[in-house]
Amino acid sequence: MIHTCWRLICALLLVFLPTTLLAQTKLTPAQYQQDFDYFWTTVNENYCYFDKKQTDWAKVRTYYGAQLPGITTKAQFTRLLENALNELYDNHASLSTNLPDSRRLLPSGTDVWVQYQQGKAVVVAVRAGYGAERSGLRPGMEIVAVNDVPIVQAVSLLLGKCLKTVDEAAREVALNQALAGTHTTPRKLTVRVQGKRRDLYPDAPTAQLENIRYPRLLESQQLGTIGYIKINNSLGDNRLMAAFDSTLDVLAATTGLVLDLRETPNGGNTTVARAIMGRFITEEQPYQRHEFPAEEQQFGIKRSTLELVSPRLRPYTRPLVVLVGRWTSSMGEGITIGLDAMRRATVVGTEMARLNGAITSFRLPNSGFGFNIPTERLYRVDKLPRENFVPAKRPNPDTEGTSDAGLAAAVQLLQNTNKP
Repeated sequence: MIHTCWRLICALLLVFLPTTLLAQTKLTPAQYQQDFDYFWTTVNENYCYFDKKQTDWAKVRTYYGAQLPGITTKAQFTRLLENALNELYDNHASLSTNLPDSRRLLPSGTDVWVQYQQGKAVVVAVRAGYGAERSGLRPGMEIVAVNDVPIVQAVSLLLGKCLKTVDEAAREVALNQALAGTHTTPRKLTVRVQGKRRDLYPDAPTAQLENIRYPRLLESQQLGTIGYIKINNSLGDNRLMAAFDSTLDVLAATTGLVLDLRETPNGGNTTVARAIMGRFITEEQPYQRHEFPAEEQQFGIKRSTLELVSPRLRPYTRPLVVLVGRWTSSMGEGITIGLDAMRRATVVGTEMARLNGAITSFRLPNSGFGFNIPTERLYRVDKLPRENFVPAKRPNPDTEGTSDAGLAAAVQLLQNTNKP
């Protein structure tokens, strides 16, 4: 019996051993080269937004390929791949592995969003409930330095080395990477407010962005006769469907509903999204258009599809407001443009994360590292690119941090809608 159990254990180990060894075995120079070639070719053939970029992807192969002879560890190879992928300056492209000192991902790993305005790095959004907000950072403040490095210098260090020219989009991504910081170094942000400089410490006493936890999949309450549901970054969790259904049933008698998607930075899946949207419609409708450029590039035949949403039991037919912001990402953006296209909701908020398309995951043959890149273009049904959607109703930014201007605007809109 003992020998039989041992043989079973050994058999199971043989099944799982290749994956384990993949993470531990030292790779040869030829294997690093093979992985890099696979990475470069896969991006070259499948990434669907090169036309929006100033990236010279052929130069990426030469520039980073020349560094391969010096790569002897997986940590070094990870950093090389991070830098190569950064040449796309695309927040929807990422590695599935990272180093302790890797940069936080945008937007899920940051709590502030900054844009250039008249040559200055100005805060346009602060993530509610996180370190940047608690430290006193507010929209309208100018960022002067990060960890005592002048912002111009900090940004220049993060710009790609293989860009034909540095466009506004590349500068904004680098700017926000600088503000996001790394997993290991606490941030010191120097800001200018009314002509005076202040130092803020978003990661003190602890780096909250490394340990984000939510008490539940969603939150809900009733604000007078208005219902409110906030999704806590769970659009990729299939358990949300049942939780959402039961919560919406409780709020069925309300005169209007606010669906808050401002804390959905990790995206999600279309099953959960369609389940949510299906509770707000009474007939099947298209909500999103897909295009597949790789197929057209390979065969010269254009392919596009419309994705449909089917109604579900107990539809909520009262007025609906979708509340969005900079941390409404990917699938959250899809739900937003879908409900907007179906004329089922009014969208209130600021620009969303503006992530490009739908991603596909790939895996390198030797290191086993995964990477994700946009391979499908996504549009609202009327062919507006999803990343270009901007809410028609925008609340005034909360520069004092004393109220939720977005929620107040959403509730006021519903109250006005319900007036006789």
